[in-house]
Amino acid sequence: MTDNPSKAVPDISILMPVYNEIESIAAILDIVKVALPGVRKEIVIVDDGSKDGTRAWLSEKFSAMAEEDVGNAAASGDVVSDECTVRVIFHTRNKGKGGAIQTAFKASTGAVLVIQDADLEYDPADWDVMYGLIAKRKVADVVYGSRFYGKPHRSLYYHHYMANRLISVVFNVLCNQTLTDIETCYKMFTREVLKTLNITANDFGIEVQISTQIALAQRWRIYETGIHYYGRTYHEGKKINWKDGVKALWYLVRFRVNPGN
Repeated sequence: MTDNPSKAVPDISILMPVYNEIESIAAILDIVKVALPGVRKEIVIVDDGSKDGTRAWLSEKFSAMAEEDVGNAAASGDVVSDECTVRVIFHTRNKGKGGAIQTAFKASTGAVLVIQDADLEYDPADWDVMYGLIAKRKVADVVYGSRFYGKPHRSLYYHHYMANRLISVVFNVLCNQTLTDIETCYKMFTREVLKTLNITANDFGIEVQISTQIALAQRWRIYETGIHYYGRTYHEGKKINWKDGVKALWYLVRFRVNPGN
């Protein structure tokens, strides 16, 4: 551990897009901050134009920067423990999950990156296995956390389940892979992988575009492991709907033909 942990290069950057999550943001941050003990963490929060009080809460809790200051992001941040720094960026307008993740990519500095939603559907405890494959055993460049791989998960909507499976099957055919859940939030990969990505999707299409570019590169060691999933209903705040599923199928074809556009 360095004398000034805020200046140390983090081992992992946790990229957290946020939109109207005032009911869960405090709880998920508490969980994320203590995940992966012994690993230097950088949490990059991008508020994507929240209107429910999330933005005010983040402003009060942490120092923050405007979107146009992203280029200087590596020089700022709030140290919350010897192992964890939090950086908050505000979008001046809503851009979508993909747009928020693109901003987080630019601001991140960690050797490994993982995407974390700002709700409580996913459990950061599952990072132990994922991070171990990349940083400890060094057998993987990319690790997907699959919601359909044997770990406990909440039973929700059958149509969502079938849509997810269909999207993954079509992806596997087009990209010669065997992944079970390309729509999962939990995608963990090295900075070397990030440097090869050219992400343009501003909505949930980012899940397909990231996966397509990684698979078509044919150079990365891709692993998959089971994760827990505590899914939300629409009443509880779930945002994705059937339109996103239809768009994902279109994106599969579009990004297979032209992965970077």
